[in-house]
Amino acid sequence: MIPLDLFGHEDPEEYAERRRRELSGAGVMTYASHEALAAAIRSCSRCPLRREGGLGPVLSTGPSDAPLMIVGEGPGGVEDDYGGPLVGPSGQLLDKALLSVGITRDHVYVTNIVKCRPRGNRTPTMEEGRFCGSIWLASEIALVKPKVIVGLGKVALRFFLGREAGIIRSRGHWIDYHGIPVMLTFHPAYLLRQSGRGLVDAKWQVYYDLLAAKEKAAALSPDWVWKSDTMPNLLESLTEERKRRHEGNHIS
Repeated sequence: MIPLDLFGHEDPEEYAERRRRELSGAGVMTYASHEALAAAIRSCSRCPLRREGGLGPVLSTGPSDAPLMIVGEGPGGVEDDYGGPLVGPSGQLLDKALLSVGITRDHVYVTNIVKCRPRGNRTPTMEEGRFCGSIWLASEIALVKPKVIVGLGKVALRFFLGREAGIIRSRGHWIDYHGIPVMLTFHPAYLLRQSGRGLVDAKWQVYYDLLAAKEKAAALSPDWVWKSDTMPNLLESLTEERKRRHEGNHIS
């Protein structure tokens, strides 16, 4: 864990050095295949989130060579149940948003900053996101090598930016992560809490953010196919993973 002072602040010099190491990619574990990475994630017990009562780390969905990576915050109840990221109500709204820009979920790589479900579906802290993300998300990025990343919500924003920031002011902006452009936008859970004109405005903002991300990724990967003829059934595709989780094939 990152050492903090009595007031919960990180030493400025240590922060600067840590960010230098992160931006240079120092210390990131690399894996020969997605299967090897998945096995390593499943066996992880490095932080207290693993012991907060979930069924174990939630992995990714989508092709491991996708040019576009979608990064959420952390698994909720449905995600912990099935073992896939963003497959509950927020994920269903994400599917609709992606479809509005010509993408189906089976053509993008989707994952989370933290892999284990925080108790009570609370928002992961910045330290939890930094700790888990610097181990596993960084390894996923090194393996997938996405051309573009979309960060959903505050936890993703703070991980990629490396400091405290608010998503309302930051969404719609590009930032750089190890040479990869990252588009920041609202998490679908935020949209689910909106109503009226606020909901309409937020949906349009997400639409333009996703469209910009897709266009940039498509320009860098012109031969990539973005859409299937039929919408994939993500919950059905996770049947075996769900069975494995509920049979107890995870560390306790």
